[in-house]
Amino acid sequence: MTTANVPGRAVKGCAHPSGCHTGGLPVHASATVGARHWLLIEHPGPWASHLEDCRLPEDVHTLIKRAASLGIRPQLIRRPGRRTPVDQDIYVMVADSTAAEPWIAEAVIESADDLDLDALVAGVLPESCILVSEPVFLVCTHAKRNACCARIGLPLARSLAEVLPDRVWETSHVGGDRYAANLVCLPHGLYYGSMSQAAAIAAADAYRSGEVILDRFRGRAGIPEPLQAAEHFVRSHTGELSVGGVAAESSRSDGDVTEVIVLGGDARFRVVVEPMTLPTPCGTACADTITTYRLVALDRLTPVLYATPALT
Repeated sequence: MTTANVPGRAVKGCAHPSGCHTGGLPVHASATVGARHWLLIEHPGPWASHLEDCRLPEDVHTLIKRAASLGIRPQLIRRPGRRTPVDQDIYVMVADSTAAEPWIAEAVIESADDLDLDALVAGVLPESCILVSEPVFLVCTHAKRNACCARIGLPLARSLAEVLPDRVWETSHVGGDRYAANLVCLPHGLYYGSMSQAAAIAAADAYRSGEVILDRFRGRAGIPEPLQAAEHFVRSHTGELSVGGVAAESSRSDGDVTEVIVLGGDARFRVVVEPMTLPTPCGTACADTITTYRLVALDRLTPVLYATPALT
């Protein structure tokens, strides 16, 4: 019997600190920083530890290399439970999490040359793609990268797919194995970690309604971790849960301390955060240390009113 969702207990054979997979430890400000544009490629596997080592069709390897060279996050995906070969044509999805209105699109292509990844980076829908109106949910099940992702992620992906058929995919490594099971909500690139099946369903339902749930919310991918932390603390302070209702606007750092100006609802806040290390609940035997961010200061900024001089 798995112990993945039993507080204080880890999956058998897991070297991560106790509580990482159960929601017992903080996960905020841990979303993958280098994920602003996405390329998802359907391939049933098996998946090697790293994508470049997978046995894939030449066109798929070409797409992955092109994506990496352009700063696009490549992911292999497959339907939960499916391990049978797919059609010869290549099913792909691309997403732009940086757009004012993030979007995701899909295509079936014959070769790598049929997908314009330069257009994606430029914020333009590639000609071969069609916009998708529904969100997409990725659950990391990459066993060769870390066994915890498969042991906890596989049953979660299958249960979530029963609730949201055709919207859920297993995926290769998304970053943060210690937070398995990991859930990514596209197109916005929202990360959740240490997910139980109930927590994943709640997070997916919230995202489909345009909101986030702070419980087990790792952050918004594509922005530096201190900015993710600042957004998290503003959400906690204001109760603003709409997906686009909180956004870091600017930042400056002095050593480890980062000051961030964050838009939260109809107000702006000055947020100061710094990294901190938590003692591992299981002592020095754990393979990882636990790092997160703590709030140093959070102040609401007073709007500046500009007086218009009288005309003479």
